[in-house]
This record gives sequence, structure tokens and C-alpha cells, in this order.
Amino acid sequence: MAAQRTNQRSGNPARRAQVAGTAPAPATWRDWIAASRPRTLSMAIAPVALGTAAAFNAEGYHLGIALACLALALCMQIGVNYANDYADGVRGTDALRVGPGRLVGAGRASARAVRNVAIGFLAAGAVAGVVVVLLSQRWWLLLVGAVCIVAAWTYTGGKRPYGYLALGELVSFLFFGPVAVVGTTYALIGRATDDAITLGIAMGCFSAALMLTNNLRDIDTDRAAGKRTVPTLIGRRASKALYAVLMLVPFGILWVYSYALAYGAVVLIVLLVAAPAIVIVALSRSARDLIIALGLTGLTALLYGLGLAVAIWGGPAGFVPAP
Repeated sequence: MAAQRTNQRSGNPARRAQVAGTAPAPATWRDWIAASRPRTLSMAIAPVALGTAAAFNAEGYHLGIALACLALALCMQIGVNYANDYADGVRGTDALRVGPGRLVGAGRASARAVRNVAIGFLAAGAVAGVVVVLLSQRWWLLLVGAVCIVAAWTYTGGKRPYGYLALGELVSFLFFGPVAVVGTTYALIGRATDDAITLGIAMGCFSAALMLTNNLRDIDTDRAAGKRTVPTLIGRRASKALYAVLMLVPFGILWVYSYALAYGAVVLIVLLVAAPAIVIVALSRSARDLIIALGLTGLTALLYGLGLAVAIWGGPAGFVPAP
């Protein structure tokens, strides 16, 4: 009986459900993959691609360092997604979730298991970061990596998570924008370039837009749980307007690049993906609408990043065969 009372008081939703006799089926491997939130992985791939392209345009690149940066970014993104699942689930923020289900909040997996997976991916990211440092010999990047790991964990974890203080969009902008792009370029050539900074701002806008869409979808449940986000503070209408601005700023940057790059104007085709996302968010009335917009936002960022990276590699003349 004592153990049962302990379980009833537990912050683990899965354990409480087991005591009540309503535990859902354990998570399958598909559930675990879904919990990694693949739609957000574009924000790990695209910044590294652009950072590598900026380095190539300025001086050159190192394939091993570039791949290690990509592994670092992917592990960090997946790690923060699982850490968010764990922390929000334990706090009960996901109890009334309207978006895709979470492992802990839905009682599909134990909080300990999800926490351990999150720690595992963050640790793998740390290893990838050490590889970057060993290959590049730029030792102060260890400090940058440590800050990234702390930021990943404290988004919704810890006593005062910044995700609950309406700072999610800002931190997402910084770490998956300028830090990721400029950090990749610096690891490759030992300096930041104007291109890397500009492209970092573009990717930061997409990252903040992705976070904003997610928080806009959860605005009602976040208010009920006492979670402060940008949408809960400024409301739906202002959040939708901010989303449009964040999605369009990168294309303003791209417009400038289109004059200097042979294939730069071609990347403007990505507007065919971004425009529907902006319209869907503007007219959204349900969580389902915003889930669609979330996918389109991630796809926009991926196509923009990869497309512009190829255009930068092509340069002003494009991929012209040598005579």
C-alpha cells in the first residue's frame, strides 16, 4: 500500500496510469522515432550546410569537420526533443496536449527511460563536438559546446526552464541560427565571415518560426499549465503576424544573394512551400492546421538551406565545366 501511495504521488504520468489501471500500450519503435520529432531535424541539417558553404566560399572546407558538425547538430536537436518530452511530461504540461502525443505525457514510456535517451543523445553530441575540436584544433569551441548542452537541457528542464519564460523563440533563433552557422564556418576555417553571420540570421528566423508555430498550436494548453510562451503573452493575432515576418526575412536575404549567385534566384522557388505555410498559420483555427504548418516550416528551412548552400558552392558562374 505504501508503494501504491508513492506511485500515486509520482510526477511520472506512466506510473500514475499504471496504478489507476489505465496505462496505455508501451511505446513502439515508431513512437520513439516520432518522439524525436523528425520535422524539426531540418534545423540541424540546413545550418551546417550553409555554414559549410560559407566556409567554402571564403577559403575551403574539411569534410571530416563538416560531418562531425552535422552529427553534433543532429544529436543536439534530437536530444533537446527528448529532454522536452521528459521535462514537460513530468511537470504535467503535456497532460492536455493537442498536438502529436508525447511518450511521458501519454504514459507510453517511463520518464526515466526518456530522460536516459535524451542524455544519451546529448552525450553523443558532446562526443561529436570533441571530434570537431580535435580535428580543427579550435579548443575554445569546447566552451560553446558546453553552453549548447546546458541550453538544450534547460529549455524545459531544471528549476527555471527558459521555455516557460517566453524565451524559447529567442534562444532557438540564436542556437540554431548564428551559433550553428557561424560555429560551423569557424570550425572549418578559423574565422567568422559576413556570409556566415547573414545566413545565420536567416536560419535563426526559420528556427524561431518553427518554435513559434509549435507554441501557437499549444497556446491554450500552455496557458492552462501556466507555461509562458510568446503566443501566451502577445496573443494569436500578433503571433501569426510575427510568424509571417520570420518566414519572409530569409527570402529578403536570399533576394540579395540572387544577384551574386548563378543559381541564387532558383532557390526563390522555395517560396512555393513557405507561402502556403504563412497562409495556413494566418487562417488557422485548429491544432491540425498548425501541425501542417509546422511540417511546411521545417521543409521550407531544409530546402532553403540546402538550395542556397548549393548556390553558394556554384558561385557567380555556376557549375561550369572546365575548358
